[in-house]
Amino acid sequence: MSLLTLLSQTVPLAFAAGLNVYATVAVIGLCEHYHLIALPDQFQTFDNPAIIGAALVMFGIEFFADKIPWFDSIWDAIHTVVRPIGGALIAVSALGNPSPTMTALAALIGGSTAMTTHLTKAGTRAAANASPEPFSNWFLSLGEDILAVSMSYGALKHPLIALAVAATLLVVIVMFASFLVSAIRRRFARRPG
Repeated sequence: MSLLTLLSQTVPLAFAAGLNVYATVAVIGLCEHYHLIALPDQFQTFDNPAIIGAALVMFGIEFFADKIPWFDSIWDAIHTVVRPIGGALIAVSALGNPSPTMTALAALIGGSTAMTTHLTKAGTRAAANASPEPFSNWFLSLGEDILAVSMSYGALKHPLIALAVAATLLVVIVMFASFLVSAIRRRFARRPG
């Protein structure tokens, strides 16, 4: 398995899982169950009514929990463990039966990608919660849901395009984080006059 294949199958799905792991699992399961996309055999794991049902129920709960200011931050805190583990498991599952080395590499890539998007989501939402109006929170939540579903579907239908989009968004996240850290350092480096 080439590195490009590994990345195109793991990064976009893990990126989506970092935003909403339940939506990602539901999209994979529904696409496999209804044959919306010709998927490799390894995705049959997700074609189970119990898995699809649980993912849809949890997606529904998260959909509403994510729209309530401050409760969404509690939800995100709980999911600081769930989303990265989900991203790692989805990444490993996407590869089928890889070698132990590829399994470990997929888990590391999937988990760290999901953690990156999760922390960005949680930080952005915490900042939005400081705003007195609730609409920015709702718009951010809907945007995250749309991005998670579309990234998941795109990863299955057009993995190389989804990889390019996910990689671009990850670069933007890293650049923004670098800018934020630099701004914070400059702020604390100033001495009161």
